[in-house]
Amino acid sequence: MPHPFLSDEWMSEARTIREKYEGQTPPITASMKINLIVNDAPFSDGPVNGYIDTSSGELTMEHGSLDDADVTLTTDYATAKALFVDQDPTVGMQAFMTGKITVQGDMMKLMAMQTAIPQNDVTAQIAEEIKAITT
Repeated sequence: MPHPFLSDEWMSEARTIREKYEGQTPPITASMKINLIVNDAPFSDGPVNGYIDTSSGELTMEHGSLDDADVTLTTDYATAKALFVDQDPTVGMQAFMTGKITVQGDMMKLMAMQTAIPQNDVTAQIAEEIKAITT
């Protein structure tokens, strides 16, 4: 059953999908720790805080924040969903240029993220399953 992106239910199902394929994806060689602040989520009265961490060689995405994040990205819900679920690379650049994304910290690390996560048939399958659980 689909859930809103970043909701507790979505996060749980996305974690289950990633765990199902653990060890089957190419290792992520770039270590990145990114805090996310997402505004205007349809299920929350305030910002939704989350983070992405690749320091283990796998992608971890959870609620909360990291004390040692390289960068903090703040954006609206629709932009975050387009970036992380639809994986539309043009959205990020357009959103940054129009002020829909603000960045604090190491901008180079954030830009490196675009090419740091290797793609193969398994990562494509994970992306499709994530899209299928997302409203």
